[in-house]
Amino acid sequence: MVETIYGCKWSLTVYQLLASEINRPGEMVRSVEGLTTKVLNQCLRKNVEFGILERISYNEVPPRVEYKVTELGTKFMEVLDELEKLQSEIDNKYNKRVN
Repeated sequence: MVETIYGCKWSLTVYQLLASEINRPGEMVRSVEGLTTKVLNQCLRKNVEFGILERISYNEVPPRVEYKVTELGTKFMEVLDELEKLQSEIDNKYNKRVN
């Protein structure tokens, strides 16, 4: 699961958008250059399947869909943050040795 989600370069971007309270797919596509509706939908679908995001569909005309982070998703993102911190530490130690 981690490899699948982390391997999708757009998942981390989606998490950042959700943290910025951008939770509607159309708004997400408009907010990120290079992100297409098709790729976003695939990314969102995977995250929903893994239980990281929840899809909320409103019975309105026109239809409205929003996404929010689940409790599991919050824990998952905390783990990703820790991995990024660890990678930074590793990079800093490596760069000190090289220089």
